[in-house]
Amino acid sequence: MACALGLAVGSVHAQAPWPTRAVRIVLPFAAGGSTDAIARALGAKLSEAWGQPVVIDNRPGAGGAIAAEHVAQGSMDGYTLLMSTTSTQVILPIVNRKLGYDAQRDFAPIVMVAQAPNLLVASPTLPVTKLADLISLARAKPGAFTFASSGTGTITHLIGEAFAAGAGIKAAHAPYKTGVQAIPDLVSGQIAWQFDSIVWTLPQVRAGKLKGLAITSRERSPLAPELPTVAESGLSGFEGITWFALVIHSAVSRDLVGRINADVNRALRSPDLKDRLAAQGAEASGGSPSDVWRAVRDDTTRWERVIREAGIRIE
Repeated sequence: MACALGLAVGSVHAQAPWPTRAVRIVLPFAAGGSTDAIARALGAKLSEAWGQPVVIDNRPGAGGAIAAEHVAQGSMDGYTLLMSTTSTQVILPIVNRKLGYDAQRDFAPIVMVAQAPNLLVASPTLPVTKLADLISLARAKPGAFTFASSGTGTITHLIGEAFAAGAGIKAAHAPYKTGVQAIPDLVSGQIAWQFDSIVWTLPQVRAGKLKGLAITSRERSPLAPELPTVAESGLSGFEGITWFALVIHSAVSRDLVGRINADVNRALRSPDLKDRLAAQGAEASGGSPSDVWRAVRDDTTRWERVIREAGIRIE
């Protein structure tokens, strides 16, 4: 009976016009961060194509779990999408044994939207000008410093843990609902450093509020070519990219998934959206639903080791 109902739903979606009303994109983080900026840029473009409003629904908290659970347990009619990230689809399923959703069972991948590097920023109170200075300072005072992230079990948390392990330093971790919220504590020196999206960290560096030390991509960013990569600053092979992918409730038909995939790919190929994302430090991706699964698989293999060695768990 369940299979028959699923086929019936799929048939309706395949034949009925879509969308006939507003489409909602649920975000796992608060407004002002990279996920929000990327979703709003894409949403505006899709609204033009669909002739319907695209509503951005920010539901921060629990490292992204609140938003993901909302979509997994919510509407199956194809009008609610999740802007998933490495945190919601890879990390939380590993670290949280009581997660209210199954990242593979409950969602159907649609398309990889974008990828963005993270920037290592330090408090202006620290006597450092480059990554080597920070490592030397932290090694000299083990456990004396605290780094921030956008939540326990998020990609920025894991990047921070991977950096500490690679650099041979010990530091406490302070989770925030979103990385932007840590700015006052970074400025005051309560927080020593943080890895987070170049979308909001670079403007803070440009304004002189924070010190930019290194970027987590393989190559330097064209937005800040003067900033070296972490790898070239001494931690060979270090990389920490955040990706953003649209997913939908797994009960939605493949026909509708294919329709949204085609529309998003078309939007991502447009020069104006590419430019808007590039201005945020993100690179437009696109591709097939299987590309999302490939990213999930590869990152699961990569981050499981970091999680295990750091002993990260959410009970």
